[in-house]
Amino acid sequence: MVFYFKARPEVGDYTIFMGIDKHENEDLIKYGFPEDIWFHVDKMSSAHVYVRLNKGQAIDNISEGLLEDCAQLVKANSIQGNKVNNVDVVYTPWYNLKKTASMDVGQVGFHNSKMVRTVRVEKRINEIVNRLNKTKVERKPDLKAEREAVNAAERAEKKLLMRDKVKTA
Repeated sequence: MVFYFKARPEVGDYTIFMGIDKHENEDLIKYGFPEDIWFHVDKMSSAHVYVRLNKGQAIDNISEGLLEDCAQLVKANSIQGNKVNNVDVVYTPWYNLKKTASMDVGQVGFHNSKMVRTVRVEKRINEIVNRLNKTKVERKPDLKAEREAVNAAERAEKKLLMRDKVKTA
């Protein structure tokens, strides 16, 4: 199961999501999208939280409000991180996540540590966490099928572009 949350309206129409457990996180890692940004409390156990950006949007385009929503949600869903102040939340594009066979379920590393960003969360802001929790929806998506559908659509688009290129040549 995956939990879905709506970000604050003033930042745009963004969905924030997280797996219900470490096994669901494995599927989120495996079937992510290039537009997904992954969040986790640094050096502590926590939920894996993602936000899917719009096509063409990069990690540098995340607004302060959207970043705060994601960081507060990941802090609130960390047993250790929720109990202490001044925690660091790391975030990086999904495609920078590295998974090897020797890693435990739910554990990840990074291909390029220079692509990892950090934001400090001084304290839990209940108004933000409560607002997000009011939008929480639980679903059982077929993550593999969603990813395959996007891949097929991208292949079809490239095929059309190539046909058009051949016709105009």
